[in-house]
Amino acid sequence: MTVTVDAATREARAAAARASRVAASRRRRGRRPRRGLRRPGAALLACAALLLPGLVWTASRGWMVREHLTAAAGLVRTLNGQLRGGDLDAAARTLSQLQVHADAARAYADDPLWRGAGHTPGLGDDVRAVSAVSRTVDELANVGLPALLRSIGQVRWERFAPVGGRLPLTPLARIAPDLATADAAFAAGRSRIAAVDRRGLVGPVGAAVAQLGAELATASRDLGTAARAAALIPALAGASGPRTFLLVFQNLAEVRATGGLPGAYAVVEADHGRLRVRHQGSASGLRPFPRPVLPLDPAQQALYSDRFGTYPADVNLTPDFPTAAATLREMYRRRTGRTVDGVLATDPVALSYVLRVQGPVPVPGGPTLTGATAVRTLLSDTYRRVVSPTTQDRYFAAAARATFAALTGRAARPVALVRALGRAAGERRLLVWSADPAEQRRLEETVLGGRLPADDGREPTVGVFLNDGSGAKLGYYLRQRAALDTRPCVAGRREYALRVRLSSLAPAAGLPKAVTGLALAGDPFTLRTNVVVLAPTGGSLVTMRLDGRPVPYGAGSDRGRRAGSLLVDLPPGGSADLEVVVRAGTAVSAFRHVPRLWVTPRVTDWSLSTQSTDACPPGQ
Repeated sequence: MTVTVDAATREARAAAARASRVAASRRRRGRRPRRGLRRPGAALLACAALLLPGLVWTASRGWMVREHLTAAAGLVRTLNGQLRGGDLDAAARTLSQLQVHADAARAYADDPLWRGAGHTPGLGDDVRAVSAVSRTVDELANVGLPALLRSIGQVRWERFAPVGGRLPLTPLARIAPDLATADAAFAAGRSRIAAVDRRGLVGPVGAAVAQLGAELATASRDLGTAARAAALIPALAGASGPRTFLLVFQNLAEVRATGGLPGAYAVVEADHGRLRVRHQGSASGLRPFPRPVLPLDPAQQALYSDRFGTYPADVNLTPDFPTAAATLREMYRRRTGRTVDGVLATDPVALSYVLRVQGPVPVPGGPTLTGATAVRTLLSDTYRRVVSPTTQDRYFAAAARATFAALTGRAARPVALVRALGRAAGERRLLVWSADPAEQRRLEETVLGGRLPADDGREPTVGVFLNDGSGAKLGYYLRQRAALDTRPCVAGRREYALRVRLSSLAPAAGLPKAVTGLALAGDPFTLRTNVVVLAPTGGSLVTMRLDGRPVPYGAGSDRGRRAGSLLVDLPPGGSADLEVVVRAGTAVSAFRHVPRLWVTPRVTDWSLSTQSTDACPPGQ
């Protein structure tokens, strides 16, 4: 019994020991997770303790950058008003204040912690965008705007006015370097802001970037034209020796893609600023050629036929002015044996802008030209009043001489004259082409060059160009408007709906043969127009409808752009609606943008509208 009891006791004690060890083990296993939880929590608290000062520092830097940029924006608006008002002393003081805020914003944005935050997920895009804005504002305040202010300070408009047939070249030479410096600073800022991806930015930052980008685009375009003009005009005006130019007056009554049929012309010599008319004539006097005078681009030839290389009146069936100008120069050389250094083109609407400044110009053998009557006199009344084409040409030549003399005489209001010429250039009613390759490259960077852009960059461009198909002067009665609306994306490319309305105000009777001309539409009073639509670079035309019905159209290209052409007949008082769906190329901007419309300059302004749009989302 004793043995048995001792064995049972030992067994019980062993079982109790085992139970105790199991319980202890379970307790240990239960505590480990709690210890494990405490360790990451402590690590996070430690990290937060280390990061919090940096986050607070970065946030404070962001707040101070914002405050200084907001102040800078207000000062820029003030400065703009002072420059427009001609108060240069006040503008200089405002610029000094602007530089203080711009320098401070740049300094805060250059802080190492702020730059480091630019690599933070979710926050980095906004930080980098603010840094780009700060850098741009700082460079404009310290480089671009001071140079612009210096150039404006040197401008005494009376010194720029022609006197006795001579353009003063020295004032332009003086301001050209500062304008070039300002242009470079604005262009660099525009490129930097355009490169900011706005898709992930918070609202206020995205809006600020968009506003600055739009303002820089406008300022850079205008400043670029001024800087290049200041650098080019002395050379074109013969600063280094005599230059000769073919000055062509486009007759808007017979529409062509760049404006109107090349009509009267004058050969102008420029020698150290002195301007003289050496010869006059009309494009019709150059007579057609049996074959193209220059090699034609096969794609352009397929679209326009070879007439733009053989008929002087058709050289500008293409909207690309350098192509038309080089062709007309060669035609003039072959007919006269004289070689000119370049070609200039303008039209009666541009002339009317100038006459509103210069005042009435008497014309021997015909009515006086005024700003209010020049367009009607030159494009309508002369054809209805004068039957003989020879007499018409004589009057147009006399009008050209008289207006040239008025332009090169002393300008009574030089500031207003410069604005009038700027308006004409902005509407592509003042075009310049130079046979000198270096000059031509610079001209093509401005609105004066009339070059159909081969690359749209970030802004898809759609062209609507008109060519007369009546063989008549009915274009005086043509009215037009266009709208470009956005459509959904297809295969990653944005589509646009182009809507064009053409209307005719021509009467149903009473027009002389000089107006109705060849009447190629059948009815002498029906206005026939060939409409050429050019797609964005790398894009395509999808459909074309006329008055709601699908129609076949001629296909081709001009300078790499897909093109479609269609004849539209307008009876007296009639109208037609053309709708074209175009698709942008793959290189379209990744950001919000406004597509552009290029159109043929007309007797009356186009009514134009476009819609801003975002890029196509990935995968759509």
